[in-house]
Amino acid sequence: MLRMGIVLLGITTLAWGQGFTFTLGSPVAAQDFQFKSAAFVFRAEGCPEPDKLQLSAIAEGVVSGERRSVTVKVMPASKPGVYAIAQSWPVEGKWVVILKGACGGQTAGALVPVGPRGFLREAAKVLPRPATSGEIEAALKIFTDGGKQ
Repeated sequence: MLRMGIVLLGITTLAWGQGFTFTLGSPVAAQDFQFKSAAFVFRAEGCPEPDKLQLSAIAEGVVSGERRSVTVKVMPASKPGVYAIAQSWPVEGKWVVILKGACGGQTAGALVPVGPRGFLREAAKVLPRPATSGEIEAALKIFTDGGKQ
């Protein structure tokens, strides 16, 4: 009995110790037909109080050499904790979607490059905090100066 209690305590500690983060996926990962044409979906994980979750997204891009910024709507899927990002920015140019989230006292962020064929999983970065302006600039520069599309 004592052994079982120690194991349960260990599992609870590991589960609770999981930080707030994002997991990125293709639209099919949402298992929600309404998001089949989304640019990408993501899951907010490690938030002990999902009703207090705050999310925002913005697309930063370069179109014909000119910098642009577009506010992006974060849409909840039918499964709790799953959200979709629909492309609301122009098809032309190179774009990076910046996700920002807060849950209680924890924060998370992500930089998600999006090319003509969708988001670039291998180039995306999930962060334990919101992205800094320097990280956003670096992501745009890499993507626009020869990063994969």
